[in-house]
Amino acid sequence: MESRPGSAQEGRRDMKAGAPPVSGHQNTLDGLRAVAALAVLVFHVASSAGALLNPSGTGWLYNGGQIGVPIFFTLSGLLLYRPWAAAALGGSTPKAGVYFRKRALRILPAYWALVIVYMVTAGRGHIGDPVTWGALLTLTQTYLPNHWWNGDLGPAHLGQVWSLAVEVAWYLLLPPTAALLGWYARRGPADDVGARARRLLCAIGVYAALSAPFTALVFASGTHSQMGLWLPRYFAWFAIGMALAVVTVWARLDERRPVAALCRAVADSWIACWTAAAMLYVIVSTPVTGPIDLQTPDVLWTSLLDLVLSGLCAAALVAPVALAPPGHPGLEAVLGNPVARFLGRISYGVFLWQMLIIVGWYEGTDRLFRGEVATDLPLMAAAAIAAATLSLYLVEEPVRRLGMRRVPRRDRERSAPAPSS
Repeated sequence: MESRPGSAQEGRRDMKAGAPPVSGHQNTLDGLRAVAALAVLVFHVASSAGALLNPSGTGWLYNGGQIGVPIFFTLSGLLLYRPWAAAALGGSTPKAGVYFRKRALRILPAYWALVIVYMVTAGRGHIGDPVTWGALLTLTQTYLPNHWWNGDLGPAHLGQVWSLAVEVAWYLLLPPTAALLGWYARRGPADDVGARARRLLCAIGVYAALSAPFTALVFASGTHSQMGLWLPRYFAWFAIGMALAVVTVWARLDERRPVAALCRAVADSWIACWTAAAMLYVIVSTPVTGPIDLQTPDVLWTSLLDLVLSGLCAAALVAPVALAPPGHPGLEAVLGNPVARFLGRISYGVFLWQMLIIVGWYEGTDRLFRGEVATDLPLMAAAAIAAATLSLYLVEEPVRRLGMRRVPRRDRERSAPAPSS
């Protein structure tokens, strides 16, 4: 059969139209950020109220709210590694200076505001301690042993910030990590995007696997209890997002293979994927992945199960969204609606301010571990959302706009594929 002139070109356009986006803003990912931030909020309210330790009922399900952490790590891996994945598959390498500037403007101003508020309120007894100021401002509190807070996570009012310390460590190592992964991928045929993508995925698999021996080292060494909060343990969760980034770029670049069709199939199966995520959520809520209370020491096998099952849960939740073509109707309705998008915009603030609000509330009312989730959660959620909204409009957005004015326009455009997470 004789083909019409231009039909191949039209087919390529159709294929790209069905491929997932690799740059720009994605409303549905905002919705996922909202889900992650609210999941962590629910967990912290329930744990502070004592609901996790209630032997009756289904309060143990609140324990699964910790799934917000692997979701955040997976989203960071997806969004921030995507420009480097594109470079490894034949594009231009992002400028590390612009990348670091954007990360600093995104993370530090609001976090520093939180530290200052904490130190003049709940932490005022240590306001004259330069070590405390230095550790908190530089997000190194989880590396500082035997300090006054007597806990691996840091001060109780900032307990959730341990995961931000992990994120920042990953941010700092991403450019050299991406350079190493890209070097390995580029050893494949230069004219075969698929071969390079497969090599890159294999390298990311090795990167993810490093979490297992490091976790074993944490339990074998016994020299530093905070090692379980350090970045290498969580390589696997970041690697999930990095692998998704490679697949999205591959789907855009390699028109000879049905990668875009595979992405669309996963996106169209979002209900099945999320059903699997819900099942995994129930499992990770149980002691199978570690003790529900924070006082009982964990063991190696439950820690490894938590790493694997929580990662799979995050992957099942994020993958359909990451691999969906623009404007996917089902996902846009659930995660791209105005409410979800707004909550996604303020999700960083919700994450930052929630523990200061929650712990302060329970200590102020003398109800720590004696609260009621049904009545306390709406109040804490409203307070966290209000604080996050103020943080967005008074700190985050003004500082970001001021800082990005100093970046040349061509550099801003070059770094556009990495929207803030």
